[in-house]
Amino acid sequence: MRITLAACLLVIILAACTTPTAKKDTRLAKASRNDKNGWMYIHLEGSPSDIGYQHGSLLANEIDTTIQMLAYFLPHETKKDWSFYRQAARNFLWDKLDPEYKNEINGIVEGLQSKGKHYDSLDVTALNAMEELAYYYVPQVLDQANKAPGNCSAFIATGSYTKDGKIVMGHNNWTSYIVGQHWNVIADIVPEKGNHILMDCMPGFIHSGDDFLITGNGILITETTITQFRGFDTTGTPEFMRARKAAQYSNSIDDVVKYFVDGNNGGYANDWLIGDTKTNEVAKLELGLKDHRLWRSKDTAMIGSNFASDDKLIKEETTFNINDKTTSPNARKLRMEKLIVDMKGKLDVETGKQIEADHYDALNSKNNNNRCVICGHIDEDSKGCAEWDLPAYYPMGAVQGKVTTAALAKDMKLWAHMGHPCGEDFIGATFFKQHPEFAWQSKFLNNMKSYPWTMFEAKK
Repeated sequence: MRITLAACLLVIILAACTTPTAKKDTRLAKASRNDKNGWMYIHLEGSPSDIGYQHGSLLANEIDTTIQMLAYFLPHETKKDWSFYRQAARNFLWDKLDPEYKNEINGIVEGLQSKGKHYDSLDVTALNAMEELAYYYVPQVLDQANKAPGNCSAFIATGSYTKDGKIVMGHNNWTSYIVGQHWNVIADIVPEKGNHILMDCMPGFIHSGDDFLITGNGILITETTITQFRGFDTTGTPEFMRARKAAQYSNSIDDVVKYFVDGNNGGYANDWLIGDTKTNEVAKLELGLKDHRLWRSKDTAMIGSNFASDDKLIKEETTFNINDKTTSPNARKLRMEKLIVDMKGKLDVETGKQIEADHYDALNSKNNNNRCVICGHIDEDSKGCAEWDLPAYYPMGAVQGKVTTAALAKDMKLWAHMGHPCGEDFIGATFFKQHPEFAWQSKFLNNMKSYPWTMFEAKK
């Protein structure tokens, strides 16, 4: 009788110890992580809460580090601490999220907490809204001009401009190195409803954020920000949710436009470059707050380097001088306009990589490392970037790149390059010795290595 009782107690104890682990393993059964060449590839699949749990669990340490970095970096750059961003998330973001995305964010929180990281839904919401809060909402609160640091150089082309007549899309992300080193996730998301998505993002993001993505039904999306834009509406829908919905539920260019325009809050005002491989058509949606305009064609190459094109939007919503060719957006525009003409009929993966790594300074007619080249290196520019109020040698520039084509997108594939697309490394110890005025960033910024171009493919 004693043996039977002891055996029963042992079974109960073992069940109590193993049940939680079994539950976690079940939720993670379809998820995976693979680190390669500076990137963290994660496959997420299932219900919104399960996708979130998988994300939070697989990237717990990286989400923790990213939030710590932002909580240190943003007060220095925006004069607002992390509690301010959490409060903004509480005041006018969280309640506007669809239940699906609340569940996904709560799942991320649960995954984080399962790994001993004590964050809540406001932290993860503020993280996702980083761009629209720090660079659109805060300037409005402080009655300042927008200081969004002109993220990205991009193109999308089709028809006679590409080698096979089908869509080619490329993008590199410009941002502060301290932030950009964290833009190193390739997220492969299979939701219960909507499109299969393959995108780059930061740890903890439910959207791409910088934006480069392909979907299972042939939609391609990227963008570049509109520099010196001013405007934000706290009553609107968060940009990060509109971006995710556009990716997850769009079946056409018109759908993408609708998801971005409906409920627009002006946060993260962009020139969105959109492609539909089903029709071989591409489009550019220039989206401010009050104004927006759409261009579309089946035979064109469209570019973005942080310049706006619509006269009405420029006049009403920006302070940008389109005639000042010395600015980074206009200088890169000159170079990209020439490249797409020179490469007309040749654009493909390899020429796309060349464009995103380009170092030719169109203003000075020579190769350079500065603010004016497509693969930007502001940390090597003695003039800084006046349009973004960045001082000389600020550690910022192109932090990574991506390229895909219609043929690759059909198989849910893209090429990605972590670090400067040109292949140059940023070495913190050397830089901070030369520029001690930025040594405060060394707490979270060490090296930003440049890795090889790497192919990523979504799981089918």
